[in-house]
Amino acid sequence: MSGARTIAPASGQAGFSLLEVVCALAIVAALAALALPRLPLGTSRQRLKAYAVETAALLKADRAAALRRGTQVTTEVNAAQGRIRSGAGGRQGAREVRIPGDVRMTAVLPTVCNGRAAGGRIGFLPSGLSCGGVVALTRNGAGYEVRVNWLTGGVEIVPRLKS
Repeated sequence: MSGARTIAPASGQAGFSLLEVVCALAIVAALAALALPRLPLGTSRQRLKAYAVETAALLKADRAAALRRGTQVTTEVNAAQGRIRSGAGGRQGAREVRIPGDVRMTAVLPTVCNGRAAGGRIGFLPSGLSCGGVVALTRNGAGYEVRVNWLTGGVEIVPRLKS
């Protein structure tokens, strides 16, 4: 085969020059500077609402369990750890809602429920009544309150506006 030829590099080495590497890094840095501000940082407003809905669903399930079983069911609320834990248990164990660290969780809870110390819990009685309580989830001044009515045991979500 007399027509085949091989071409050897002129300097004896193949690779990228320093200028090519610096240009490639500059392009990547420019793209990152444009793209990063568009990425959401932290919990979005929609996700915050989803945490409120999930908390309300857990509380409603505990109320339904108290009515169904005919016994008191208590939901543990730990605002410091950002955790709400169901007292209903069940086949798959207790359900739990974990609130991320960038969301501020506060709770107004009773000190006594049905003649006993409540100790960070919302109690649901077999009659459908409750000891009541409010769990607030906020981020950047806005958020939601999940309210448990002490008389009816009803659970509602109320938006909190920036103050």
